[in-house]
Amino acid sequence: MSMTLTRPELTKADRCDRCGAAAKVRAILPDGGELLFCGHHARQHETRLKELEADIQHGEND
Repeated sequence: MSMTLTRPELTKADRCDRCGAAAKVRAILPDGGELLFCGHHARQHETRLKELEADIQHGEND
């Protein structure tokens, strides 16, 4: 039996790692780390995150 860990949905308490605004996007890096971004910073870093093959998850309200 294999178990898969899931990450909780983003909430109003989750903040952007760059500016502290409400987080709208979670980027899960291949090594398991994660970054949270507001919409502005998610768009700004989108190309690099794709290059890193990050799993990009959008919050429900995005």
